[in-house]
Amino acid sequence: MSETSVAEVEGVDRTDQLLRYRTGQRYIHLLVASSFTVLFLTGLPLIFEPLSFLAANGWSRIIHRIAAVAFMAVPFLYLLVDRQGAKELIVDSFSYDKDDRRWLLHMGQYFLGNAEGMPPQGRLNAGQKLHHASVIILGAGVVFSGLVLWIWAGQLTDVQLSWAALVHNVSMLGLVLLLIGHIYFTVVYKAINAMHTGYVPRTDAELEHAKWVAEMDALKAREPQVPPAEQEPPSGPGNP
Repeated sequence: MSETSVAEVEGVDRTDQLLRYRTGQRYIHLLVASSFTVLFLTGLPLIFEPLSFLAANGWSRIIHRIAAVAFMAVPFLYLLVDRQGAKELIVDSFSYDKDDRRWLLHMGQYFLGNAEGMPPQGRLNAGQKLHHASVIILGAGVVFSGLVLWIWAGQLTDVQLSWAALVHNVSMLGLVLLLIGHIYFTVVYKAINAMHTGYVPRTDAELEHAKWVAEMDALKAREPQVPPAEQEPPSGPGNP
């Protein structure tokens, strides 16, 4: 069932809204958020002495590894459920034009909750691009260092083990800071509903992602127009 038909079934008027997140993208976002949260909460007892009692029976380590498998599966699942979306995310996250550079110069204004007059942006603004690029890099750091600590810990020297743990913990700290920033902007710009429904108000999209809206309008204009069905004359005298 298409996104449009889902809206029709739900009886929701999407006239003044734009589809920003497809169903697969929203489920991937949920998997990332939930697995990362579990990783963080179960990892704290392993490195934070006051909480070490929570790891005494070994359950936190087991749950940590289960969440790690889910976290590592994200890129593969993303490619499976939305290959085009995954490719777009990677390309967009590491591609910056002059409007992106201008946007970054005015990022302080955006941070304070004012998007008026900001340079026009595509599907992702420059801040979101930096966020996603950082998540990709730091996520890779967490995964590879975590695999080393999980699989090869017994074969490492103390120095190698310390370096692997350092990379793992610093990468995780970076992701936690990015999560805090992500939550902040979600609250400031009231964006939580977009991830729930997949849709954003057109006025908000035009303000924050004007180039993306223009691209969507251009694509829609190129779609073949379906002529309206021929209406039957009303029944009545002379029209049986």
